[in-house]
Amino acid sequence: METKTAKTLDGKALAEKIHQELTSQITELQTKIGRPPGLAVLMVGDNPASAAYVRNKEKACAKVGIASFGQHFPQETSQEELEDVIESLNQDALVDGILVQLPLPEHLDAVKLLHQIAPDKDADGLHPVNLGRLVRGERGLRSCTPAGVMRLLQEYEISLRGKQAVVVGRSILVGKPMALMLLEADATVTIAHSRSHELKSITKNADVLIAAAGLPGLITADMVKPGAVVVDVGMNRVTDANGKSRLVGDVQFASTAGVAEYITPVPGGVGPMTVALLLQNTVASYLQTAKEQGKLNDK
Repeated sequence: METKTAKTLDGKALAEKIHQELTSQITELQTKIGRPPGLAVLMVGDNPASAAYVRNKEKACAKVGIASFGQHFPQETSQEELEDVIESLNQDALVDGILVQLPLPEHLDAVKLLHQIAPDKDADGLHPVNLGRLVRGERGLRSCTPAGVMRLLQEYEISLRGKQAVVVGRSILVGKPMALMLLEADATVTIAHSRSHELKSITKNADVLIAAAGLPGLITADMVKPGAVVVDVGMNRVTDANGKSRLVGDVQFASTAGVAEYITPVPGGVGPMTVALLLQNTVASYLQTAKEQGKLNDK
């Protein structure tokens, strides 16, 4: 009997397509607006994973034509200094998007810094005003990772209307906004998490299963409904017995691929989409500002 293998939802290829679309859009807009879009990524301390993420974001910016206004601060930088920097970026007409790279050193209040960012420059889509707009179904910047998942499902023409969607994970970064976006697309949504009783009986009902708990291998093949769409948001670095580290998701990929109809790989699935949507949010802010300044007709 032939072994069935799920089709891959290729976030890397789609991110590349979005980069090309943004490059063309920026080239055309820059002649009308007179400047490129600008993104400021603020990083504090020397976390190697954060440094790698920031480098990836800056490379992606350069690739599509977004100017980087990133700043790297020493570990001991104070809350007040960072708040002053964010306030000056809020006022800077060349900067359309601002994000603070997490995690931050323990002495800093990440939530307070996030609140300091002007909602219309909140490139990560995590400001309470933007989350409130999402709840109300109003126009606004959307959280990059869940918005990336939605764009990936759309690309593969996976209909969500009337489907049972289960989100495993309830973070403000992914789980909660993900559930709201699925609801907006007419799915019937259940939010579960690592402490949910009978998690398997919940996930087994899902036509679309989004794993975003941050627990390596939490979702096993026997927890997945045959023919389901499985999206793995997990990015967990694990070290094997030989001391080699690798990235794994929240889903046991090999076995689950034999049950699902579609599945995202880790890496190469949701990760590249998060960066692509960050760039898209920056360009959306750039466009909106230009319209408000009368540099573009509001079409």
